Amino acid sequence: MSAARTLLVTRPQAQAVEWLQRLAPLGVTARALPLIEIAPAEDGGAAAAQAWAELPRTRLAMFVSPNAVEAFFAARPAGQAWPAQTLAATVGPGSARALAAAGVPPAQIVQPPPDAASLDSEHLWPLLAGEDWTGQQALILRGAGGRDWLAQRLAERGALVRQFGIYQRRCPHLDAAGQALLAAALARPDDHVWLFSSAEAVGHLETLAGPGADWSRGRAIATHARIAARAEALGLAHVVLARPAPDAVAAAFGAF
Repeated sequence: MSAARTLLVTRPQAQAVEWLQRLAPLGVTARALPLIEIAPAEDGGAAAAQAWAELPRTRLAMFVSPNAVEAFFAARPAGQAWPAQTLAATVGPGSARALAAAGVPPAQIVQPPPDAASLDSEHLWPLLAGEDWTGQQALILRGAGGRDWLAQRLAERGALVRQFGIYQRRCPHLDAAGQALLAAALARPDDHVWLFSSAEAVGHLETLAGPGADWSRGRAIATHARIAARAEALGLAHVVLARPAPDAVAAAFGAF
């Protein structure tokens, strides 16, 4: 592994810091360059409060990210426990850890198996599809926008699906250090590898870099095929897939 090469972690700030801590023992030189900024959604607090009110009558609460977990539990009414009949579903191990830390019993957390080909809604659905969803209430806790694939599958099976936008994702305003790091990555692409866990982050990178950026020597690790396709569409010629786990990302980084 080249000592000079740096992995750029583009997750939102809090998650990027956690990733740096988990990558360091694996010998990965990494820096945080968040390409998604998390902010409260307009009326997000009211949406989270309404979701908490619905929770006792809910069979499934789906959390799309650690940000959804954080925003939801920040609005938790005093003394309200997680209902015994409610499953908490997610696709990523980071979200599952956040749910457990928030007090959701591990037996009620549903996520794709560690050896799943990809960590996404398509690989979560087989764990839920065997249940009779007719008349069952399902909540989707999410940011603004996003995919509706799981909501559609649940609705097709008769579930009463409600979606709550409790935070928003937006293009960040880089501080001086962030601007300097971005400039260095653009000027010396051989010395940097991008870690993309969101196609939206790739779009924000294009915006922040501005017109005329040369991506032909860019290297990236993407945690899903859809994200890899977006990076390739931007013009990065060297994009590899890796599971969103530190050991898998470290292995992919070492392969560069």
